[in-house]
Amino acid sequence: QVQLVESGGGLVQAGDSLTLSCAVSGGTFSSYGVGWFRQAPGQEREFVAGISRSGGATDFVDSVKGRFTISRDNAKRTVYLQMNSLKPEDTAVYCCAVRETNLYYAVLKNYDFWGQGTQVTVSS
Repeated sequence: QVQLVESGGGLVQAGDSLTLSCAVSGGTFSSYGVGWFRQAPGQEREFVAGISRSGGATDFVDSVKGRFTISRDNAKRTVYLQMNSLKPEDTAVYCCAVRETNLYYAVLKNYDFWGQGTQVTVSS
């Protein structure tokens, strides 16, 4: 059974940084594409960032490009979302998701397994 646990959220001020972690248990982690999504109150869930199973390809929503980075540590079965220069509009519940794939360099948009999420609140 695949389980995902996010951590690292919190309350920060605009301009601060946070690093979110997504620890994955179950399955073959190195075969997973991984994505981070967020959902703010009253809004639809939004793709934020994704990383291919190889780690060699990443993608970001335009609003976070240049501020967020995504990385993975296969030995620790963990994916990280480094968030810099945070803005109040980044406030949301952030969750990670995985999907097994044969594509080494594709950043996926559809996922099969999801975590519960971690709250990020950015005050102005």
